[in-house]
Amino acid sequence: MIRRLAAMLLGTLLLSLAMAAPARAAEKLTVLLDWFVNPDHAPLFVADYIGAYKAEGLEVDLIPPANPDLPPRLLAAKQADLAISYQPQLYLLADQGLPLVRVGTLIDTPLNTVMALDGTGIAKLSDFKGKKIGYSISGVEEATIASMLASAGLSLSDVTLVNVNFQLVSALLSKQVDGVVGAYRTFEANELKEHGHKAVMFFPEEHGIPDYDELVILANRDNVHDPRIPRFLVALRKATTYLINHPEECWQMFVKAHPDLDNNVNRISWFETISRFAKNPAYLDGPRYEAYAKFMYDEKLIKKIPALDSYAIDGSGAVK
Repeated sequence: MIRRLAAMLLGTLLLSLAMAAPARAAEKLTVLLDWFVNPDHAPLFVADYIGAYKAEGLEVDLIPPANPDLPPRLLAAKQADLAISYQPQLYLLADQGLPLVRVGTLIDTPLNTVMALDGTGIAKLSDFKGKKIGYSISGVEEATIASMLASAGLSLSDVTLVNVNFQLVSALLSKQVDGVVGAYRTFEANELKEHGHKAVMFFPEEHGIPDYDELVILANRDNVHDPRIPRFLVALRKATTYLINHPEECWQMFVKAHPDLDNNVNRISWFETISRFAKNPAYLDGPRYEAYAKFMYDEKLIKKIPALDSYAIDGSGAVK
């Protein structure tokens, strides 16, 4: 009887101490975005709205960059924990020796297109012969348009490339160029529609370019075993599932937090992008990454084909 009473008292004491102890502080995680906040980042914000980060013991700070070229380099310098970037750019960064590794995927389908305006005489890729094509990022975009043109029997010498410095829509509308590479099928196409124009789109994956992830999540190579990474990816997976099931509710939460983005173009983009978010952000499709590495090498954009595990891993195994 005395032994049982002592056990009960000890249990009560331990419960009281547990209730009195402060909750474990959430661990901070800094994530650099690739560009200004937009619908492509939906799960990152939804994870916060639904408490998925908190459930994983994280406090995540999402930071848009002042310059879109900076996030990978800041991450390489360990000025952040993670960064959003692009799979095609990852090979260039690795070739430059930056210690960056893909640990997750945000959008696992291409969004990029070669785009022209309907009614301008361009209905197929071969119609670009003798025309001007605008681009924003040298290297990858030039290789993309070169391979796509090759599928139509053309080469870069058949067109004139013009650097339009991310002003893709205005370059098209002003007729500075006849087409652009780098315009997203989920955004610029809708932006043109708002201006009363229909977009003619040519999709890289249908014209000689290997399939790839549009937006990926990078970590510094020294930190790929950080235990916060798989927890972050679990939160992102939960957020994507919730977003798919509750798109309107999530949109309303998003524009409440970002009222400057509450317009028709962003709304349409929000709903068109939902099906493109990675259902399992940690998963790595190794053969697909290796196929794109070969494409980059064949296009002479990188000096050698790197070993897969030197630049990409499955984020669910980020903990040793």
